[in-house]
Amino acid sequence: MSKRKLSRQQAWRVEKIQEERAKRAARRDEAAQGALSGGELGPEQDGLIVAHYGTQVAVESIPGSSRRCHLRANLEGLVTGDNVIWREGDPFGVVVAQRARSSELCRPDSYGKLKPVAANIDRIMLVVAPYPEPHANLIDRYLVAADAVGIEPVILLNKVDLLAQDAAREESIHSMLSVYRDLGYQIIHTSVKTGGTDALHCALEEHTSVFVGQSGVGKSSLVNALLPGAQMPVGPLSENTQKGTHTTTTAQLLHLQCGGSLIDSPGVREFGLWHMTREQVEQGFREFQPLLGHCKFRDCQHEEEPGCAILQCVATGDIGEQRLQSYRRIVASLEDSRQ
Repeated sequence: MSKRKLSRQQAWRVEKIQEERAKRAARRDEAAQGALSGGELGPEQDGLIVAHYGTQVAVESIPGSSRRCHLRANLEGLVTGDNVIWREGDPFGVVVAQRARSSELCRPDSYGKLKPVAANIDRIMLVVAPYPEPHANLIDRYLVAADAVGIEPVILLNKVDLLAQDAAREESIHSMLSVYRDLGYQIIHTSVKTGGTDALHCALEEHTSVFVGQSGVGKSSLVNALLPGAQMPVGPLSENTQKGTHTTTTAQLLHLQCGGSLIDSPGVREFGLWHMTREQVEQGFREFQPLLGHCKFRDCQHEEEPGCAILQCVATGDIGEQRLQSYRRIVASLEDSRQ
């Protein structure tokens, strides 16, 4: 994201938006403080945010039973998966404090500001499908993001029943995913139509996972297959672009019968990594890790420098050209965002 000077009208709009946000925060805090000072709330208790609805959240203390709660103004940034302290009220409770997070998945918003997507997760389920067409660079972005926060990623190829109708697409996708299988990433094949979700159940067991991926890859359909009572809205692909439409509008945490929990997050077509450094991106490419620090030059960019350990491995075939080019595109996007 390149930096540019805002016009007078754009600056005025940004100022108005900030004013409205401040007013909403003040109203929210007033409602929370009114309930607190009125002595209408119950004792403090631990809870888990299972959904976020703008200025309110759904908090759960007993699995399967949640209450709507106001947020104190100083608790901006809470997301689904956060552990909190809250007090019961009528009709709304109040979240009064936030527990420390064990992990968080973030992505930059349209303004370049880092925004949490989900908290306290230990597995990222990266969902791809034959349509919309998956791209290695998008997959790599998610894998780099997962590595940066120390969360185990699993690649989930959904809608595999469609591959039987397109031999060329099947060969292309399996060839692309074989790179990740060779790198040690777990890859699961699923199909809601043919009932192929057993391996997915095993992968989700006893984990708090989050589904991420492009709109239209079938994340909500998978949730409905895992939990028929969830009744997540499902939208068709565009006939012209073969891209999905956003049907999930808020991240929601659901408890699975296998003992795990799942956060269904709104789909994104691009996962920006503008907040990361080149060194963090290097670490996110598994096959690069044992080579880092072994290039002839300390500040090696892995472009055409002599004595580059990574380029030598590309020449011998130990590192795929596709992965090197993907790395370069991600690094280039970091540089463009800072201009």
